[in-house]
Amino acid sequence: MTSEGETSERTPTTDMVTTSRRYRIEHRTIYRYSDDVSASYGRGYLHPRDTPDQRCLDHRLIVEPEPSDAADGLDVYGNTSAYFHVTRPHTELCVVGLSEVEVSVPGWDRTSASLPWELALPTRATDPRAIEFTLPSLLVQLPSAVREYAAISFIPRRPMIDALTDLNHRIRTQFKYESGATSVSSTVLDVLEARAGVCQDFAHLAVACLRSLGLACRYVSGYLATYPPPGEERMIGVDASHAWAAVRLADGSWVGFDPTNDTLADERYTTIAWGRDYDDVPPLRGVIFTDAENHEMDVAVDVAPM
Repeated sequence: MTSEGETSERTPTTDMVTTSRRYRIEHRTIYRYSDDVSASYGRGYLHPRDTPDQRCLDHRLIVEPEPSDAADGLDVYGNTSAYFHVTRPHTELCVVGLSEVEVSVPGWDRTSASLPWELALPTRATDPRAIEFTLPSLLVQLPSAVREYAAISFIPRRPMIDALTDLNHRIRTQFKYESGATSVSSTVLDVLEARAGVCQDFAHLAVACLRSLGLACRYVSGYLATYPPPGEERMIGVDASHAWAAVRLADGSWVGFDPTNDTLADERYTTIAWGRDYDDVPPLRGVIFTDAENHEMDVAVDVAPM
């Protein structure tokens, strides 16, 4: 089994005005192998979080062949991770996460977001749990080139929301969305050099920019509800896992922002998990025992309004 990291580049638009939305989410992953797999261990993040702005109404994980052992648990960040162990020989493994969620308009404080960004710098006295999200991680390093890129938007005493909006727009317009330009192990320097990537890369770059300034910023994994062009029916299975970032404001609340689509996270965004970077919260990851020389993976995600 390999790591799974899907992306989405479609910018959703809607004229609807609402305070909350409900979605039925199906995330289906199928692994096919050229020879028998004698055992498969899997772990992943497919269970939506409960937050002040989101409720997980129902969740089921279906694994075929049926696992001999399976369990859920909370990680250090409060995300729900699923574990399963399949011991029956198989050449195909299907993992399906089925969820129903209600997502409300995010409740971050607009007044706090309008304060100078320097006031949001956390300390061990003001918010010790946020300090970890100011530090570098394996995929989010903080070289000087990243700080220089961030400083163009985060000029001294600029309101946080203005600086954030500017950075969001610059990443969206200065980098090309291109599948295959990077891999799941690409770093922010790779993205800066390539000036291309996918949502995971743009989220990593945004996180690195804010952390390079001492701000607390986390990587967020989840889904973005997309909408068809006017006059066309909504297709099934065209949505994908998505990634964005969230920064801590001066009052301790967090605001999500999506550099892939140049927008702030709203009720279209379903949060699955957050961490330091992608490696903390991959949709699926595992280990297999097999002599198979080849394998392939198919992923289909559908986020359907209820």
